[in-house]
Amino acid sequence: MTAQAEIAAGYASEGAAIELGAVLVDGTVESTAHVRIPLSMVNRHGLVAGATGTGKTKTLQLLAEQLSNNGVPVLMADVKGDLSGLSQQGQDSDRTKTRAADTGDDWQATAFPVQFLSIGTGGIGVPLRASITSFGPILLSKVLGLNDTQESTLGLIFHWADSKGLPLLDTKDLRSVIQHLTSDEGKADLKGIGGVSSSTAGVILRALVNLEAQGGDRFFGEPELDPADLMRERDGKGVVSLLELAELQGNPALFSTFLMWLLAELFETLPEEGDVEKPKLVFFFDEAHLLFSNASKAFLDQITQTVKLIRSKGIGVFFCTQLPTDIPNDVLSQLGARVQHALRAFTPDDQKALARTVKTYPTTPHYDLEKALTSLGIGEAVITVLSEKGAPTPVAWTRLRAPRSLMDTIGNDAIKQAASQSDLHGKYSETIDRESAYEQLMQKVAPPQEEHFPEPQRQEKEEPGMVEKVLGNSAVKSFLRSAGSALAREITRGLFGTSRKRR
Repeated sequence: MTAQAEIAAGYASEGAAIELGAVLVDGTVESTAHVRIPLSMVNRHGLVAGATGTGKTKTLQLLAEQLSNNGVPVLMADVKGDLSGLSQQGQDSDRTKTRAADTGDDWQATAFPVQFLSIGTGGIGVPLRASITSFGPILLSKVLGLNDTQESTLGLIFHWADSKGLPLLDTKDLRSVIQHLTSDEGKADLKGIGGVSSSTAGVILRALVNLEAQGGDRFFGEPELDPADLMRERDGKGVVSLLELAELQGNPALFSTFLMWLLAELFETLPEEGDVEKPKLVFFFDEAHLLFSNASKAFLDQITQTVKLIRSKGIGVFFCTQLPTDIPNDVLSQLGARVQHALRAFTPDDQKALARTVKTYPTTPHYDLEKALTSLGIGEAVITVLSEKGAPTPVAWTRLRAPRSLMDTIGNDAIKQAASQSDLHGKYSETIDRESAYEQLMQKVAPPQEEHFPEPQRQEKEEPGMVEKVLGNSAVKSFLRSAGSALAREITRGLFGTSRKRR
């Protein structure tokens, strides 16, 4: 058996699969030796890595096309604007024909269903928002750049607002709550939530003001995104949701953290599925290093837990970054599919990263991996995935297929037009500013009126039973009123401290 045939045998799949390309050994491509990811293994997550200019973006485009063709919705951050070409047919060329012949691909120009989204108002896509309450203190701390002590303080501030029934919908709501707690009137409240120092609260307030100055306030508010709008099909193909990020180049941590919020929302709302034939949705975290950079321990712990558990909800997650070492080991160990483009080894640090990368792959008699990873051509990658049985497949130097959609941007004007014609435009385009913490604190709203429970109906001359006597007791009534009001105000928080909604 040739090396190509031996490697290809490890990728044989009877079920539906994502076709990646053809095996290459000693510079020779075997177009019949295909490399593929079983669709049932996509929710075991993955990694796409490589140096700038090695073809990562086109690999993401290829993966999105393959998933869409199989009816799987996709969410991707379009950092450079290049992925908008998914919405239009690709252009036939000599290079495309050569690549198709090399990889055994019956290439046909194809367009895919795309919806263009923006994080917050001010972008060119349909605006997406999250409320401050829903976002939660851990994720917001990451966006604000808070340390562990400040993150803990912010959690207490959220708890106080939740318990007082003060909705935190946008940044001015949170700002007004912090200002209240640091004012003379609110100092007693501040002491009552764990001895929070006013100086720490002041640091959080300044970080929040800085976020607003950078335009981050345009992301928080209502109407809040319903994650179900990302899980759609059109004409049998999964819809590709592209997040346009031009307005957030000054705060890249916000878009990566926003994706984690979405993941947490899906985890809290979706039912357990167990093993599925194909995922319900696949996330692509581009520029994944931004997610983990300077992250608190609480944040990293929650990411690890989310990645471990979210696959049981039918969700697949792919991280895209330059080096596998950008991903913490506890997360990296959960990523079943690895698509590694070329790495550079120009500096001692590069060489250390290369050596560490090689150790994350199964050993192979067919390649010198350290040499291979520095010799890969554009559009080539070293790949290992999980077979249908869940076992790692042999390492394969792969010449990847060419995307079938346009490998270029369609331009801002075309994106704006497509977004304005989307059925999501009417749902999310207009900002709703309902009464929330800011208005309630400004108006100094009176305490909520007491709720009156109806007296149990009794027939005349009938002596009240024990239950009626207990319920009729004024002290018990007062307790029930207080407990009921507290339960109505308190918000249950799940992963990352995000609030759990009842949809």
